[in-house]
Amino acid sequence: MIPSLQFACRSILPRMVFGAVAMLACVSGLSGCQAVNGVTSATIAQLRIIDASPDAGGLDIYSGTSAIAYNLGFGTITSYVPATPSTYTYSIDTAGTRTALTTVRATLATAKQYTLLINNAAATIQSQVLTDQSQPAPSGQISLRFLDEAISPGAIDLYLVPSSSSLAAVNPLQTGIVFGTNTGYLNVPTGTYTLYVVTNGTVISKTTVPLYTGASTTYPAGSARTILILDQQIVTAPAVQVVTTSDYESATATQ
Repeated sequence: MIPSLQFACRSILPRMVFGAVAMLACVSGLSGCQAVNGVTSATIAQLRIIDASPDAGGLDIYSGTSAIAYNLGFGTITSYVPATPSTYTYSIDTAGTRTALTTVRATLATAKQYTLLINNAAATIQSQVLTDQSQPAPSGQISLRFLDEAISPGAIDLYLVPSSSSLAAVNPLQTGIVFGTNTGYLNVPTGTYTLYVVTNGTVISKTTVPLYTGASTTYPAGSARTILILDQQIVTAPAVQVVTTSDYESATATQ
């Protein structure tokens, strides 16, 4: 019998995670359970899971008939784990049952990284497998991919403001972003930035109140990040929260 091992994961909303730490069974092509972040291999693929469905409750993830993750909750982002390159069918089930809410079929290729993304409200829950960047950004740049998984705010604009500037002094990085948008990887100069999210079409002024204001963040040269925009829970008006995941970290990265 192949033993189950802990699957490293974190949740931005601990109160939404149902039960104990998520677990990963090393079966159905998953050849190990250590995190492999930004390190490619000539013989394996890598897969992580993001649960962005705000109201689906606990989820179990199956590859074919084998469980690979248990009891994931909203906001959970697992580590990457190695997987044997092959074609898989992933089933996203209500925790503790074999009631499939959504399924997706994907081929994992050698030396590639992937994200199994679960999103949308429970009534229309969806799943897809995204190909992540597994090589460095161009010299002197960073690669940022934005995934808008926030249902309530409607269309939004994104501003990435350098530490030496202000919100009112820069142009938006992206405008009219709507739920389900995947911007792909955008290359921007290496530096320290603050992310702002505002309602689409907002005319920026000194009195503008963004939907989200991030912390000042320094991105290492050559790195790649996925920035996940999610609904904020338990609020009286539409709001968002943002989570950044590391897709690639150069072995020679500098600040």
